[in-house]
Amino acid sequence: MTIAITGSASGIGAATAAALSAAGHDIIGVDLRDAAVHADLAVPRGRAAAIEGVLERSGGVLDGAVLCAGIGPHTPDPLRLIDINYHGALAVLDGLLPALRRGESPAVVVVSSVASTQVVWAENPLSVGADRAALTTALEPAGDYAGHLAYAWSKNALTVASRQRAAEWGAAGVRLNIVAPGTVDTPLLRAGLDDPRYGDLIRGFTAPIARKAEPAEIASLIAYLLGPRAGYIHGSQFVIDGGVDAQVRPAAF
Repeated sequence: MTIAITGSASGIGAATAAALSAAGHDIIGVDLRDAAVHADLAVPRGRAAAIEGVLERSGGVLDGAVLCAGIGPHTPDPLRLIDINYHGALAVLDGLLPALRRGESPAVVVVSSVASTQVVWAENPLSVGADRAALTTALEPAGDYAGHLAYAWSKNALTVASRQRAAEWGAAGVRLNIVAPGTVDTPLLRAGLDDPRYGDLIRGFTAPIARKAEPAEIASLIAYLLGPRAGYIHGSQFVIDGGVDAQVRPAAF
């Protein structure tokens, strides 16, 4: 299979690229650097470059895609976080659909976060298409922790947008699922640990399975969802967080 992976240079994206490459698949990586396609998903021209680069290298035919590129709550500008995690991911997702429709048993996995469950969609400003000024105003009460709120909004919106596409994409013959990791030992997490706002909070947080996940563990679920044994799984979000979501909201599923 030919599979495009955004965020392929590090963390979960790199682990997924390694696992799928080891299984014999052709990988087209997309990242700021150390990838076949260099693109910044924070801006429209970068999203267009990502799509064009993948289409050029795939010959316009893809069998799979993993939308993994993203940044974390410690990012200084929370609006950039929304630009990449939500708008960037969604633009690339939709831009690759024509190539995926030409693929063999095509499937896509979008990497969201367990933080997507911390926000009610009806209360998410992205649900009504809030502009940058409205988002800035809505983030003000969060103060120093605006990044965490923006992160939760972005991942909640990404999950909802992916699920909203289930009917259209299923009719097009393209499976689309979402993986929502918890705490994973990645460069993104380590950057959060170094941040004075979030470091102690991350260190003090313990999942029922009292450790951080390894990127390869997330990659194994992604690889399964892309494969033929997951042929009837579509439009679902899979939380892989060591039991955090079940602990916090056992009756919400």
